[in-house]
Amino acid sequence: MEKKNGLVIKSTGSRYMVLSDDGKVIVCQIRGKIRLQGIKSTNPISVGDHVIYEQEEQEGVISEIKERKNYIIRKATNLSKESHIIAANVDQAVLIVTINYPMTSRVFVDRFIAASEAYGIPVTLIFNKTDRYDPEHQKILSEWRELYESIGYKTLAVSAKKQADLSEVEMLLKDKVSVLSGHSGVGKSTLINRIEPNLNIKTAEISSSHQSGKHTTTFAEMHPLKFGGFIIDTPGIRGFGLIHIEKEELYHYFKEIFEYAQDCRFNNCTHYSEPKCSVKEAVENGQIAYSRYESYLSILLDRNEKYR
Repeated sequence: MEKKNGLVIKSTGSRYMVLSDDGKVIVCQIRGKIRLQGIKSTNPISVGDHVIYEQEEQEGVISEIKERKNYIIRKATNLSKESHIIAANVDQAVLIVTINYPMTSRVFVDRFIAASEAYGIPVTLIFNKTDRYDPEHQKILSEWRELYESIGYKTLAVSAKKQADLSEVEMLLKDKVSVLSGHSGVGKSTLINRIEPNLNIKTAEISSSHQSGKHTTTFAEMHPLKFGGFIIDTPGIRGFGLIHIEKEELYHYFKEIFEYAQDCRFNNCTHYSEPKCSVKEAVENGQIAYSRYESYLSILLDRNEKYR
């Protein structure tokens, strides 16, 4: 049987939608056990994987996964396994953030950034719902953007619902494989539908009692963009990304903390309780934002916390 190359664009647990080189979508299963070295995962194949498959009547059979350049994981809901791979072979991670309705916390943003840094994936923050911001919200937005851009992260501010021109977002996504993430209710699906109306991604109303959205995505799915590239729409991402990172390595993924850590007295400094810590001095002097240091400590001291 002829072996063909394909790209996994959707996973529903036991079946995989594979985009072939000639543009056809084939439903595939796995043959035997596909083992991935070093990863204890609930899913051996994820969206974004490049695979080799064979056509058998109506369905295909995946026999091999090509080497990944990277992947993003979250904690698995299945307690017998460590992780669930959200996506593989990603060019950039884009987090949709809202200052209000609902509020995205700093610690969640910083956790997302640290996880992406750990896998070598560039991050952009898109602040959404700017049409709803009063002067106080606009002030907070400016402060957040100034902080993250000073560290080296690109930010955009948009209104996915009302803004006529979203060309900045299109240019960001063009010809790249992008993971789009964010808490339910931040307008991720609305933004996707605005830049690619044919996809018709489900949106959900905000729960007025909890100021959070109802989950509308069950499985990660990869969507082609008419102007080039793919977006990967992800399900809820609590417990995102840091489960394979040792506490001693965590500061490596906070760029500015890593920079000042070079001057610490102790090589194994955790930047928490040790004396003559250059990181703590930089926080006190305003060279490292206290919110970033606070996020670092939150992750360092309580790895099991549910971040929002």
